[in-house]
Amino acid sequence: MTEFERVLVHSFNDFFEETSTKGIAHRLKQHRFTPQFLDVLVDSLDPDYYLGIECKSISVDKGAKALYFTQHFTIDKKGSHQITRISDFLQRSGRTGFLAVELKMGVGRAREAYIIPWTKLHEKFNDEDTNKITIESIREFPQIEREGSNYKIDPGNWKQGSRIII
Repeated sequence: MTEFERVLVHSFNDFFEETSTKGIAHRLKQHRFTPQFLDVLVDSLDPDYYLGIECKSISVDKGAKALYFTQHFTIDKKGSHQITRISDFLQRSGRTGFLAVELKMGVGRAREAYIIPWTKLHEKFNDEDTNKITIESIREFPQIEREGSNYKIDPGNWKQGSRIII
């Protein structure tokens, strides 16, 4: 589990406790030869918090200009792209999906994190004219504000997603 995933799970669980909302965020144990569907699962009786979140980190300080669909996502042995697999899982499970992107700004500089509704990511992935999401485009999506060492869970941002219905 990456530090970003750990902090996001902790932040969601703190939010649920502070607001007395029934819910839990967790990360399934990853096994060497068993794929996981998503990095973070959020379960709640409140449908706004029945979420699946994939986390990606980009080192902007090292020159990264975009999140590339070929470089930052995997293709399994059967040739299925990670975005396609996650989209299928989200559709079958009824979860609202998000891509949480952490931009690493370098030593001594605060990291930034943004949430992209999975439906928007899925549209960009299926657009034949693009193979990436630029840093500038990522910054157009809602930012996950920091609160000390955790992220602030703003309900309004997480309600902007929609379920994949096919």
